[in-house]
Amino acid sequence: MAGLDIAFFGSSLVSAYWNGAATYYRGIIRALAAGGHRVTFYEPDAYERQKHRDIDDPPWAKVVVYGADPASAEAALDQARGADVIVKASGVGANDALLEAAVPAMKRPDALAIFWDVDAPATLARMRADPDDPFRREVARYDMVLTYGGGAPVVDAYRGFGARFCTPVYNALDPETHHPVPHDPRFAADLTFVGNRLPDRERRVETFFLDAAARLPGHRFLLGGSGWADKPMPANVHDLGHVYTADHNALNCSALAVLNVTRDSMAETGFSPPTRVFEAAGAGACLVTDAWEGIDLFLEPDREVLVARDGDEVARHVASLTPDHASRIGERARARMLDEHTYAHRAREVERLLASRGAQATVRP
Repeated sequence: MAGLDIAFFGSSLVSAYWNGAATYYRGIIRALAAGGHRVTFYEPDAYERQKHRDIDDPPWAKVVVYGADPASAEAALDQARGADVIVKASGVGANDALLEAAVPAMKRPDALAIFWDVDAPATLARMRADPDDPFRREVARYDMVLTYGGGAPVVDAYRGFGARFCTPVYNALDPETHHPVPHDPRFAADLTFVGNRLPDRERRVETFFLDAAARLPGHRFLLGGSGWADKPMPANVHDLGHVYTADHNALNCSALAVLNVTRDSMAETGFSPPTRVFEAAGAGACLVTDAWEGIDLFLEPDREVLVARDGDEVARHVASLTPDHASRIGERARARMLDEHTYAHRAREVERLLASRGAQATVRP
């Protein structure tokens, strides 16, 4: 399809600081740019993200940083008005309600307004709990809702709220960003977990990571992510703090195994693989994940990934792993990702959706 001008309002493209969606945005947008599309990413100056940048402004997107106040958001919207596609992502972090109401109202008649939900289970739970949630009024005004995951339960729920069209565009691997690198002694461990401390993740981290560490006092565990400094931990857990994306490959390639712990809402919904799954598998790491419905759509249990139902099973996996076995699992996972789950695959899917929905938009009365 011909190159499109795409305006994308999200949390941040240049900083992963308190911004778990950064890798997803980068992968999707970089792949769309490779297909000839021109993307301008609008992000608010919020949560000190600009002070914790992971990357400079990339050559594959124009980045516009605007103030976190309503007037600055409105000025950014005015700048984006002429785009062929205008995307409002969930969880921008400043003036979300203002942006959600403005995007479908401001687009050209032949343009597309997309709500891209990077945390659909949480958004849907919020709307169910509050009949006055302002986004309830906006869902049906968008031409399309795309979601980070969630499968049929999320699609059905969005249709129930009046969405014209909804489909998942799952996380994926950017093989130019996440790939095998040499072992780094700084990150040597038997099991590594990276994730910010969040209310709907903490209990599961206790169950799947800290409990496993307590069961294996002779093994070394590494914990990366923001917010864990004052968390009581077993003595064999070493807190790394925030891990910048430049270190993710070394981190994933230096542990015997890497753990994924899904947030409460995503685990309950299923079909919501976090970016860490693809980053770790893309680096050839041996991945251990908590159990959630749909994992087999992305990786084959026992052959390409190890699945655990609790901390005891995590500990059993780690205790029984040998370097050779872990390496074989990681190699198979990486091959599966390259064959089926890169952001180039996802970008082609998005292009098909844009072409299909755009054709419908031009004939809508």
